[in-house]
Amino acid sequence: MIRGVVTMAKPPAEVRFPGDQNRRKRIRVRGIKKASKEIQKKLERNLNLLLDDPEIFMPEIEGEIGKISFFGAKDKMALTLRELSVVASKRNDSRWLRKRMTKRGGDPVCKALAGCLLAALEGDLSTVSVFKHPLYGNSSFLRRGDGKQSHQVGIQNFTNSKLRLLVWDDHAKSGQYFFSWDKGFVFTGESPEPPIGWTNWILDNSSVNFSGDEIKWTLGLNQKNVEEDELTDQGWLKLEFRGGVKVGISASALAKTETSFTQSIGINMMPPNKLGEICSADWMWMPKGWPKDRKLPTEGELRLKESLDTWLRMSLEDNLLARLCKSSILNSIEDGFVVKDSWFGNDDIEEFLEFLDGSDEEKSAIRCVLDSLENGLHVRNDGVVIDLDHSVVRLEDSSCHPILVALWPDFGEIILKDLFNLKGDDAEKIIIKQKKRKQGFGAFLRELGDNLEIEKRLDRLPWNNSELPIPLAFADSLVRKAIEEGVASTVPVARKGKGLENAMGWAWLVVQERTESDAWRFDEDSRDKGGDWVPALQALWDSAEELLIRDNLDAVSDYRSAMKWLSEICGIGKI
Repeated sequence: MIRGVVTMAKPPAEVRFPGDQNRRKRIRVRGIKKASKEIQKKLERNLNLLLDDPEIFMPEIEGEIGKISFFGAKDKMALTLRELSVVASKRNDSRWLRKRMTKRGGDPVCKALAGCLLAALEGDLSTVSVFKHPLYGNSSFLRRGDGKQSHQVGIQNFTNSKLRLLVWDDHAKSGQYFFSWDKGFVFTGESPEPPIGWTNWILDNSSVNFSGDEIKWTLGLNQKNVEEDELTDQGWLKLEFRGGVKVGISASALAKTETSFTQSIGINMMPPNKLGEICSADWMWMPKGWPKDRKLPTEGELRLKESLDTWLRMSLEDNLLARLCKSSILNSIEDGFVVKDSWFGNDDIEEFLEFLDGSDEEKSAIRCVLDSLENGLHVRNDGVVIDLDHSVVRLEDSSCHPILVALWPDFGEIILKDLFNLKGDDAEKIIIKQKKRKQGFGAFLRELGDNLEIEKRLDRLPWNNSELPIPLAFADSLVRKAIEEGVASTVPVARKGKGLENAMGWAWLVVQERTESDAWRFDEDSRDKGGDWVPALQALWDSAEELLIRDNLDAVSDYRSAMKWLSEICGIGKI
């Protein structure tokens, strides 16, 4: 140990994490970015103009301005104009502007203006804030003070015909209107009267391509359609703007817009969702077959107006409007038959059924359902069936199969009873089987009809299998199977018989001339016995063909005689 030397403990090593040395470089403030030269030039130009004339962002005043009263309502534009002159006189006073841009109360537009003027005086354009809006897009601006971002964006971008409207959102909420386009910016007070030229400009720059001037129309329409309010099969949207401009937009044009039509127009006014105040809208359509001299149901017209108002408020996509307008009308009809876009009167049931896409069997099944109804029903595209209080039958699909799929669980028993006289357990088994199998209803009904017809024919035979002894029962079963499914289906069955059935199987193959490759399957004794039975079995099959295929009802006695003959040859005796 060395005396006089003091040993001190080393400080603990500093804990470091990967990337610590670059952390400071990576820190960013959300919503702020470094301004490009192009953005700096644009903001510098606009701010210099604003500093020279603080009122340059203001709209042209064409509407009436109310008075400022301490005892009643206050006109927002009057308040803005009164304070604007004060802010303008202080535009070079940084200290005053800094206080005003953070002051509570006062006009919010002038508060934002104070911050913009201070930004112009400071001249630091290297870093900007980013304003993001789903309707107005992204914009760069210099944020100063507590004024609303949208107000500062609009003031600093006053040359942008859309962004400058953002300054006046609070005024618009109080019931005042602003209209902006590339040739002007106008305040109309509480009157939603667009200035001259504004309507044509916004329509020419909307998301829909128009032809015409005072009367405009899209592809799918012509001037005469719009001028004379003609109805079309697909329907079209009629808009009539204040000032006399009339517009027709086809359903196909609405379905193809990349940007909402109402948005492309509303973005040029404030408030943007009050298009219903500057134009009226109507859907020019009625169902095919609806009488021209009959008015549409009042409920339908009310629903239609609600749909159009929703669209004008930018709360409904363009491609959904046509379908919703048609549904508003179709779903209000209380009588007759509605299928897709067509209507048939109560007496036009045959024309209605003919209009459907499907086989005669499927249409007959639907007819059974219609005849059983006490009130109406609505079959939707998704397979939901709705009972209606009124007598109207409404089908959203014109194809019989999906209609019957929807109706089958509730009306299958009625269809089977009316078409085939099936009921009880027999009908229930078929209903369940079809629900699981989901066979096409045309084929299903034809097959069921054929099978029932065969069963009815087979009832002509004088015996059932259970009433006959072996091997006569086997012969009878081969006859029945040949009638039901064809002779070919009986060959495998004939091969598998045992004992006397084996001999009868050989006799059957001889009668049907199907023995070429099957002799080795039968022993000699069976072939000998079966060979002796061939004449009687041939007589049995011939009489079956006469009775069951050629509908010779007198042949039942021949069948009975042939079976007795076969019984005697087989050694069974009388039956």
